[in-house]
Amino acid sequence: MTELIQSLSAFAVFLSIAAFGFLFLLISLIFGELFEHLGGIDHDISHDMDHGGPSFFSPRILSVFITAFGGAGAIGSYYGLSTLASSGLGFVSGTGFAYLIFLFARFLYGQQATTELKTTDVVGQTARVVVGIPKDGVGQVRCRIGEELVDKVARSQDGEPIPENTAVHVEQALGEIVVVKRC
Repeated sequence: MTELIQSLSAFAVFLSIAAFGFLFLLISLIFGELFEHLGGIDHDISHDMDHGGPSFFSPRILSVFITAFGGAGAIGSYYGLSTLASSGLGFVSGTGFAYLIFLFARFLYGQQATTELKTTDVVGQTARVVVGIPKDGVGQVRCRIGEELVDKVARSQDGEPIPENTAVHVEQALGEIVVVKRC
């Protein structure tokens, strides 16, 4: 066993590190966020920082670092650099490539859009009754938030009936039900 370790050249070790990092990157790309949910690194560190995208310590970015470290180290040792110099070259290259991927991932994350609306988003909006609200009962109102029409179950604030097609003001949200009053 010790003969095998002694016979390994720095080039082979760096190449093995690069292959391991690349294999891990491929597996993480194929299986998605599997490695994100298995733990490993501190949960607070590896999750999205301030909801601005992936952390520098996400598995994909770390695998890019490992791949670039191994590849640059192998190139350095091939061209005659010492193991320490090849390791330094690998570290600088790995950090640089990982940082570029980190910036690119944060950029992509920032381009995401959501159409998620919360019940509280309708509070303060003017709506129209689409299903009449009976006395002490519930009906349905529709309002526009941005470019989206939102329908909500509604009841009147004073418990009085509100007929269909009446303009109302959404006063508050109670779970999925909104409380409205006539405009």
